Amino acid sequence: MPSPFDAVTTYFHAKDGNRPFLMRQAFAEGVQLEMVVKTEAISFPSTARGLVEIEEVLVRRIATDFENVYSFGLAQPTEVDRRRFSCPWLVAMSARADGALRVGVGRYDWQFSPDLKCLVEKLLITIDVMQVLPASELDRIMSWITSLPYPWCQPDEVVRTMPRIEELAPVERYLKEARLNPPSAD
Repeated sequence: MPSPFDAVTTYFHAKDGNRPFLMRQAFAEGVQLEMVVKTEAISFPSTARGLVEIEEVLVRRIATDFENVYSFGLAQPTEVDRRRFSCPWLVAMSARADGALRVGVGRYDWQFSPDLKCLVEKLLITIDVMQVLPASELDRIMSWITSLPYPWCQPDEVVRTMPRIEELAPVERYLKEARLNPPSAD
């Protein structure tokens, strides 16, 4: 039986791997997306409705603008979270245009269908921090990111292995706070 874990894992593989067809295995046809962006380092529409729009915003647009995309859930859903699940996330990616890196953190708030399919009906993505680093940091950032267990890891592991780069300090602070205040099921 599909689970919240399956749906969210499929989302990561669809988004990061530029595989829009996988979104159909994770999201309901009438899915609603809301985005709260608290940074000027990246922009997204505040809402999208329906699977076609979600595929465009979360997969195709990201793949057009970015490469080397790695997203992580920093807490795993269980069967207790079958209807709702919230967790912090981490993303790292490089811009296709100039190679500049984006490393960001925020929160996902997922709502799943009550049926056995357990598809995402609503997703709120909050982007709390998004740091821009020069293309010259690609090797350091990607070596760090690819050493993490994909797509699920703990904030402690992210912080412990994070390269000591000044621009990552806001990400580190956010993750330390996430570790102290883990999300709870609604």
